Amino acid sequence: MITGKNYIGTALSAKGDVTYKTFNPKLNIENQNTFTEATPAEIEMACILAERAFHRFKNYSGKDKAEFLNAIADEILALDDVLIQTYCSETGLPEGRAKGERGRTVGQLRAFAELVAEGSWVEASIDTAQPERQPMPKSDIRKMMVPLGPVVVFGASNFPLAYSTAGGDTAAALAAGCPVIVKSHPMHAGTGELVASAIIKAAEKTGMPNGVFSNLNSSGIEVGAQLVKRQEIKAVGFTGSIKGGRALYDLAAQREEPIPVFAEMGSINPVVILPEALKNRGEALAKTYASSITLGTGQFCTNPGLILGIKGDMLSNFITKLSEEIIKIEPTCMLHPNIIGAYESNKEKALAQPELTLSVDYASEVQANYARQAITTVKGSTFIENPTLHQEVFGPFSMVVQCESTTQLEQVISNLEGQLTGTVIADNNEASNYTEVISALQNRVGRIIYNGVPTGVEVCPSMVHGGPYPSSTDSRFTAVGIHSIKRWVRPFSYQDWPNDLLPNELKNENPLCISRLVNNQQTTMKL
Repeated sequence: MITGKNYIGTALSAKGDVTYKTFNPKLNIENQNTFTEATPAEIEMACILAERAFHRFKNYSGKDKAEFLNAIADEILALDDVLIQTYCSETGLPEGRAKGERGRTVGQLRAFAELVAEGSWVEASIDTAQPERQPMPKSDIRKMMVPLGPVVVFGASNFPLAYSTAGGDTAAALAAGCPVIVKSHPMHAGTGELVASAIIKAAEKTGMPNGVFSNLNSSGIEVGAQLVKRQEIKAVGFTGSIKGGRALYDLAAQREEPIPVFAEMGSINPVVILPEALKNRGEALAKTYASSITLGTGQFCTNPGLILGIKGDMLSNFITKLSEEIIKIEPTCMLHPNIIGAYESNKEKALAQPELTLSVDYASEVQANYARQAITTVKGSTFIENPTLHQEVFGPFSMVVQCESTTQLEQVISNLEGQLTGTVIADNNEASNYTEVISALQNRVGRIIYNGVPTGVEVCPSMVHGGPYPSSTDSRFTAVGIHSIKRWVRPFSYQDWPNDLLPNELKNENPLCISRLVNNQQTTMKL
């Protein structure tokens, strides 16, 4: 049952008088449930409870946190069809996508549960004392990762489960020992409340402190801004637009105590198609990329919005075939009228730029909130000179840049802003002739793909989902996979500390049997 209230710790609250509803983009009507905007008093209480909870939660064992995370996964699955149908009604996305994203969300939670149950993720390091060392004795120094404190997570519009209430940011922060306050995304507040209820049930069943999790509703930006300003909050997780992420980043930097904002933002994900690949596989590549550009109505942060090649007949043929293939694909529904409004506006802005050619634009009538896919093309020199062409058009839109030479191709890449991904399409041994191009691409992205498509982000330890600014605010970290936990911790050292007062991770006897770096040797042995 959806109440439309805010979860302030374990309590449901609806003190405010500002309300709003979610929207069904497929039916083009409002959904029935009414949600109440969180008040300043509710924001304050959620932050106070989170700070109180942190003093206990940070000391919970990995086993206890793993039990909590697994319980969240179980409770999400227990929501069954109610969650799936709510998800679909708030997004216009199909049931298969909803179930797939639920599976990914549950899988992330269980992966972090396994990580913290084992325990070596804290990177325990011990350098034992050398009291007889000359000319100066050496102290006993031990280090491990410790949680930052309460974290605010902003739900993402395009992933109501995997990047939202119990998504990767929340799972990683809870695994680290940080209480979480979610600023629910207004486009899928019902989905968010259902998932929040699952987290609260799991917290109660596993004995977590009240305030370890809260979920606050808001139709605008004010609640999020207030949360970031609160002194109890020690870090922020965000997935969304460059404008939104940068605003939060600036707000956090202006605090008396600045805090980190880990934002995953815009990306056009350049794809470099080398000449031999175009010659031998141009038609097949056109079909593949027509599908990738329109996948999920182009509403993925890894959507291939920029295709780069060397000008010539092969690239011209590819553009023609790509245009033919993409126009065969039936348009699909975008997440919300606001999102398709932004898509149409950004597409029009791009099309208004001088020397940009529209190769194809879906011209037939479509239902309300369904996006018309488009392919454009431009010369390399024009692209370099016009930064407006570098901006993301979030939706089923892609631009093919025709470069005069390999040198210009490298220049185009070097002039790009930071990106989440870059892709190289090459035939056998072809890539070895383009090392400078590939090096330039590597310098602008967080993940480089060979002979594939960027859409699809595998959740595994080796995945990097991040990149140079503005694709993310800190390219040293990933927002996907178990190593994303590193965003919510800091290194902490104990010097000459009594063994019985040390955390279990650093005690001589190694009671957790974790892998530790002891005097520069990795070992699970006790001292």
